[in-house]
Amino acid sequence: FSGEEVPLQYGFVHENLEREIIVNTYWASATLVIIKRANRYLPIMNPVFKKYGVPEDIGYIAMIESQLSNVISPAAAVGFWQFVKATATESGLEVTDEVDERYNVVLSTEAACRYMKTSYARLGSWTLAAAAYNAGRTRIVNAISDQNEHNFYHLYLNDETSRYVYRILALKLIMQDPRRYGFNLRNKDLYAPIPTDQILVNTAIPDLNAFARKNGISYKTLKDYNQWLRQPKLTNKNKNSYTVSIPKAGFLFFNKQQRSISKPDELLTGF
Repeated sequence: FSGEEVPLQYGFVHENLEREIIVNTYWASATLVIIKRANRYLPIMNPVFKKYGVPEDIGYIAMIESQLSNVISPAAAVGFWQFVKATATESGLEVTDEVDERYNVVLSTEAACRYMKTSYARLGSWTLAAAAYNAGRTRIVNAISDQNEHNFYHLYLNDETSRYVYRILALKLIMQDPRRYGFNLRNKDLYAPIPTDQILVNTAIPDLNAFARKNGISYKTLKDYNQWLRQPKLTNKNKNSYTVSIPKAGFLFFNKQQRSISKPDELLTGF
């Protein structure tokens, strides 16, 4: 994971990883959706990982957290990266009644990168940083101190955190070689990236429906591509700058999407 060796020479590591591979392959509907969505969202996320100098494997965290969807958990964690409000604001995201940047794929990915870099600086391991993303840094730091053990695979942790890294590893293995695990997808079966134009906004938008129509799209499309806009208007009292995404003309049609996929009849061989 992220260049750090997984010690498969230990029987318990091999068995724990195998468990998660079995779960992901036989819970096929969820894994199938992740594979299809990854083709759309990894091209958006990978440049952010590069910008912040974090490994691309960090993207698997978003996949197991949310299946690459702006979901809300029972604990009120939101978005691709499942930030609760306090952690989101600490990581530089705006969370208000009108604007919730946890729903913004790019900005929330940047926040996740900042969080992971801080964890890595504190823990010295991307694997431990991933575990901390689930359990929180304090719990991982305390476990390391209490057990005098600095290796994730030899730490005694709660069941959810103990499985967390193995879930990431299992999904990585499946996505690198989907056919091996029974996912016989063609490239054209994946969800294609949809190019967008970016509109810089630094004033109020009294009526988002009118704003959408002015830019040639429906209100629904505006909200679908800018889920961080939580109300029908943007008062923007502080005159902040926001970037509104508008799908390029024609790319909402299925046949237009297919043009962005090369060799559509070939079976997918991995990301």
